[in-house]
Amino acid sequence: MKKFSELYAGDGKPKVRLSEEEYQIIYNYREKTKPKEKRILVIGDLHSPFDLEEYHQHCVDTYHKWNCNQVIFIGDVIDNHYSSYHETDADGMGGSDELDLAIDRLKRYYKSFPEADVVIGNHDRMIMRKAQTSSIPTKWIKAYKDVLEVPKWNFTERVEYDQVQYIHGEAGTARTKSKADMQSTVQGHLHTQAYCEYTVGRNFKIFGMQVGCGIDFSSYAMAYAKAGKKPAVGCGVVIGGKTAINCLMEL
Repeated sequence: MKKFSELYAGDGKPKVRLSEEEYQIIYNYREKTKPKEKRILVIGDLHSPFDLEEYHQHCVDTYHKWNCNQVIFIGDVIDNHYSSYHETDADGMGGSDELDLAIDRLKRYYKSFPEADVVIGNHDRMIMRKAQTSSIPTKWIKAYKDVLEVPKWNFTERVEYDQVQYIHGEAGTARTKSKADMQSTVQGHLHTQAYCEYTVGRNFKIFGMQVGCGIDFSSYAMAYAKAGKKPAVGCGVVIGGKTAINCLMEL
C-alpha cells in the first residue's frame, strides 16, 4: 500500500480526498484483517491452449471467496499435443501455432496471479524429454518462464508449505502418496478425480487431495479420453496446511 505522501500529484494537489488520519485508519484496518496463515489456491491441470474458457474465472472467484494469499499451479499448464509421444491429430495445430496460442491463453492467468509456484507436469516437460531423446544438452533449452512469458512464476518439480507437499502426481493417487510419504499431499494429473481424504492416527492427521482440472474435454487434444469418464473440473484451497477444500465448478 502506498504511503500518504505518495498519493499526491506532481503539482502538490491530492489524488484522493482522505485526510492522513483517515488514510491511516484504513491502512491499519487492512493490515489487521489480512489472513495470518497461508491460504493457498491450487489450480488444476490447464493443458493450455486446450483449457476450458470458464475455468479461469472460477479460479479467480475461488481465490477471493476463500481470501487466498498464495497460488500454486499443480502442473501441465501447457499440453504440447503437437509433440506428444503418442499419436497426434493430423488436422491439429503445428508446434508454433499451438505454443503461441498457449502463451496467449496463459496471459490472463498471469495477469490474475502474477506471482505463483508452478509444479512441472509431464506435459510441461515434453519438449525437454524430446531434447534428451535427441541428445541436446540442457544449456540449449530456455527456461519455462522465458518461453511462456511469465517471468515471475516459479517453476519447480515439487514445493512444500506448512508441511504439505504439492506435486504433479505421476506416481499414483494423492490418497496412496500421502500414506506412502506419511505427509499431506496435493496433486493433479488425474483429470477425473477430485477429493480430499484424511488419514488419522493416534498422534497425527494427514490428507491426500486431488484438485481436479481445467481442461476442455471437447478439444481434439483430449480425444484419447473420449471413451472414459468426464473430467472433474475444479480447483482446491488449502488453509494453514490443515484444511483442504475441493471447489468444483458448476457445469
